[in-house]
Amino acid sequence: MKIVIVEDEQLAAEKLERYLLKYNAEVTIVGKLSSNDEAIQWFQENEDYDVVFMDIQLTDGLSFEIFNQAKITKPIIFTTAFDEYAIDAFKVNSVDYILK
Repeated sequence: MKIVIVEDEQLAAEKLERYLLKYNAEVTIVGKLSSNDEAIQWFQENEDYDVVFMDIQLTDGLSFEIFNQAKITKPIIFTTAFDEYAIDAFKVNSVDYILK
């Protein structure tokens, strides 16, 4: 399974990666993105992934901005500390919403 992680906190991204690899050693992290700008560019150029784990509040704004400029057709699992964005998350192809 090819996974993209969109997370601006490096420690959180590394911890998520460790959990994913512990759960399934066949997981491949194909992208670790830390900002909206970086994610927009990556998703505009890449389609070879299976699922996205995405934080909502990034250093350069809410990750919902990514969907205005890039097409993401694969399932998204939001990983965030904020519960107030759950409804918005399910409007953009989200399949789960995990609170940190």
